[in-house]
Amino acid sequence: MTEETLLEAEEQMQKTVEATSEDFATVRTGRANPSLYSKVLVDYYGAPTPLQQLASFNTPDARTILITPYDVSAMRDIEKALSDSEVGANPSNDGKQIRITMPDLTEERRKEYVKLVKSKAEDHKVSVRNARRKAKDAIDKAVKDGEIGEDDGDRALKELDGLTKQHTERIDEMAKRKEAELLDV
Repeated sequence: MTEETLLEAEEQMQKTVEATSEDFATVRTGRANPSLYSKVLVDYYGAPTPLQQLASFNTPDARTILITPYDVSAMRDIEKALSDSEVGANPSNDGKQIRITMPDLTEERRKEYVKLVKSKAEDHKVSVRNARRKAKDAIDKAVKDGEIGEDDGDRALKELDGLTKQHTERIDEMAKRKEAELLDV
């Protein structure tokens, strides 16, 4: 019973750490990276569609991304979605592909991105703590109902606290790395 609950909580926490990693990849640093656009949705024939499903990406140099749509008729919609995205780059269309040249980040913009990273990290740590709370409630209920003993319940709660600490520390470490990457000029 408690092992199942702990495994479920750990699995949820691990998914949160993975989501954190994906989320941090969408925060722009000084280099061109196609993952910046992983959350951009394009209105493709009336349906919001992830950009990765509509185009291929190429990075010929550190500041340029070339986006080649599979369907040329979607070029305008892709260009509009890129312009509306929060990445902060202006796309230019040559009829066959879209070129995005990343401007240099200003000190002010870097600080904004650091705040964004800290905010995202805190949101993900809240998610880890929510998984902890759900597991703790299940363990407390099992102790109260007599399904497990109090000693086993205490042991499970200590293990749960260890898992929570481990996962929140991983998120903090990822945030520190991203912050250092952002502030590196």
